[in-house]
Amino acid sequence: MTKDKNYEDDYSEDDFWKKIKQVAIKAGREIIEEALKLFYVIMNKKTPASAKAVAIAALGYFISPLDAIPDITPVVGFADDLGVIALAISSLKKHITSKIKKQAKDKLKDFFGE
Repeated sequence: MTKDKNYEDDYSEDDFWKKIKQVAIKAGREIIEEALKLFYVIMNKKTPASAKAVAIAALGYFISPLDAIPDITPVVGFADDLGVIALAISSLKKHITSKIKKQAKDKLKDFFGE
């Protein structure tokens, strides 16, 4: 994430679902599953505010139309999004419970089927 932009301001639950629906197939299963994990970390009442802030910033970057590599760029358009999301996932591992993983996998089926 860049120092110039506060991506937390770009996050909203409605915008998250709009982005997921718009790019699910183009972005691919991996990035969508990881984004869903971050979403469910945010929704979990047991997640501390500091962890939610990391997830919100990463998803704000994902949602934002202003990122390092435009999402319309063929092949690499989501590479920066995946990098930011992977970094957030890595730092939030202890907050990503088996329940959150299951929620993400179940929701992923809505977009990609079995």
